[in-house]
Amino acid sequence: MPVDIPTRQHVVKHNRPRRTAEGDAFSLFSITALRLAGRLTVAGDELAKAAGQTSARWQVLAGARSGAHSVAQIARLLGVARQGVQRLADALEGDGLIRYVDNPLHQRAKLVKLTEEGESRLALIEAAQAEWADRLGQFFTTAEMEAALAVMTRLIETLDTEIDKA
Repeated sequence: MPVDIPTRQHVVKHNRPRRTAEGDAFSLFSITALRLAGRLTVAGDELAKAAGQTSARWQVLAGARSGAHSVAQIARLLGVARQGVQRLADALEGDGLIRYVDNPLHQRAKLVKLTEEGESRLALIEAAQAEWADRLGQFFTTAEMEAALAVMTRLIETLDTEIDKA
């Protein structure tokens, strides 16, 4: 027996809260950003695969490059939970790609530093990423990318402020 979709959709639409035009635009942007994030993660995993890494491990390796950040600081930079970064950092340490070093500013929060092997793996990933970025970048103008970056940066700052208020 066929279901009366238009009637069912009417009920769904009827119960949906109303948003402003800006709220609708923001919602669509958010959904699109999540779809993009998923695709970027898949691409990142592919780029990191040759170095035996994932995009998540790659992000932690990149965060460890300077040797000046703790796990908590890397997590804040990435906008993710400290526990997840700690788990990845411990795995990277186990693989000999990072090491923990004393932090002159904090007795317990060690700094995360790349090992020589970690630097080699990160360099391999970054070489692949540079080729990939150049290939995809040709489809957009620098101005388009700068405008998108400005919106995303402002949104991150706004979300950080909203989270801090909560």
